[in-house]
Amino acid sequence: MTRTLLSINGLTKAYPGVVANSEVSFEIGEGQVHALLGENGAGKSTLVKMIYGLVKPDSGTMTLRGAPYAPPEPRAARADGIAMVFQHFSLFDALNVAENIALGMETPPPMRDLARRIREVSETYGLPLDPYRTVGDLSAGERQRVEIIRCLLQDPKLLIMDEPTSVLTPQEVNILFGTLRKLSAEGTAILYISHKLEEIRALCDHATVLRLGKVVGECTPRETTAREMAELMVGTALQTPTRAGRDMGGVALDVSGLSAASPSAFGTALKNIHLAVREGEVLGIGGVAGNGQDELLAVLSGEILTPADAVKLKGRPIGRMGPTARRALGLLTAPEERLGHAAAPDMSLTENALLTGSIRENLESNGFLKWSAAETFARKIIKSFDVRTPGPGTAARALSGGNLQKFVIGREVLQRPEVLVVNQPTWGVDASAAAAIRQAILDLAASGAAVICISQDLDELMEIADRFAALNEGRLSEPRPTQGLSVEEIGLMMGGAHGMEVAHV
Repeated sequence: MTRTLLSINGLTKAYPGVVANSEVSFEIGEGQVHALLGENGAGKSTLVKMIYGLVKPDSGTMTLRGAPYAPPEPRAARADGIAMVFQHFSLFDALNVAENIALGMETPPPMRDLARRIREVSETYGLPLDPYRTVGDLSAGERQRVEIIRCLLQDPKLLIMDEPTSVLTPQEVNILFGTLRKLSAEGTAILYISHKLEEIRALCDHATVLRLGKVVGECTPRETTAREMAELMVGTALQTPTRAGRDMGGVALDVSGLSAASPSAFGTALKNIHLAVREGEVLGIGGVAGNGQDELLAVLSGEILTPADAVKLKGRPIGRMGPTARRALGLLTAPEERLGHAAAPDMSLTENALLTGSIRENLESNGFLKWSAAETFARKIIKSFDVRTPGPGTAARALSGGNLQKFVIGREVLQRPEVLVVNQPTWGVDASAAAAIRQAILDLAASGAAVICISQDLDELMEIADRFAALNEGRLSEPRPTQGLSVEEIGLMMGGAHGMEVAHV
């Protein structure tokens, strides 16, 4: 029998209008890889924040190695052997690896000694890192290595990981899993949060399932199908996205010989991009984070201007048009960064609906806002895309990441675009919500719209895309039909050479 490391007993945490966690109880054993499952808004983030000392529970207790455990802050949690790798990286691009890691230590050693330890630990666990490389020059997978090594230098007894594979290629996922298995064999417990259920089945020993803040079940992932776990999470049968038969129309969006510098010092310039997407088609573009995805969306949205002929919408040059003019013509976009780019954090959902929907939904007249119409549009998004929120007056930042993502995608889809460009449409979204978003994209294409879906989720692209292209260091490969492509081939295209020879391995 595995000895219990952390015992959670009746943890409850409520916020105005919502109970995030209600009487949550379960145990994590030493060396156990324990999955925490639940749809968006189920209470996973609040729970791990209580374990890590970021949030104080209203009631309930925890014990760590048999002793009472109630960390008042993350520093105390780290001192007790709890480490956490967050879904969003907290690194400074202008600093090198060792400097970033030193910032997270209470009493960092001399830089030379720290650099030596980084090399030793990173190589021991199969995640080699150069301590003197500037973080801004690292790939997304290498940045995640920095976060993990920063935790491992603390010699943790429990490592919490939140969506750790969302920015990794299949090959990098295999490396990470090897590291986690080694840690587990050495006695480190791992609390693993992911919406990728097949990964849960491959890695985890046990799973606790949350729904609406409560524990609704436990399972052994290796003995449970992904569908069974998903249905346990949502409480209903899971609907699989279906493709309606559709005929392709003419070219809706044409990009030719496009090169553009990145506005960010650590961004990726686009180099001689060529692509064409037809009416009724879903073009999938894969790539490891940081290979030009944000720049490509900015160029297509009009946030970065190009020569007029470089981007054409149904034959009309639009390269010199800004986002508002492109939206009026039917080219809509949904960027990856939800808070701050896709939505204004402190504005209500009604105001956020108005920000991009004012023209196509006729939400203003002669300089005056039609507030009632904007609120009606926001309510329509909330209802159509099952956005879990008290109402349209709620601030965007109050929503869970997955629910905000549903709102952002729904806001664009319901405006009936001629062309929709989405970056990471289901990132951090649970299985049920992801299925609903993918179905909405397929339905949009079936209605005759052209869709470009930029995603790091290869299974997603295989499910919804008609053709696939890989973005690597700002270069786009020649699109290929997804039918017949393996995930392994796509992974090589994403992380390999610019030519197509890697795709035929």
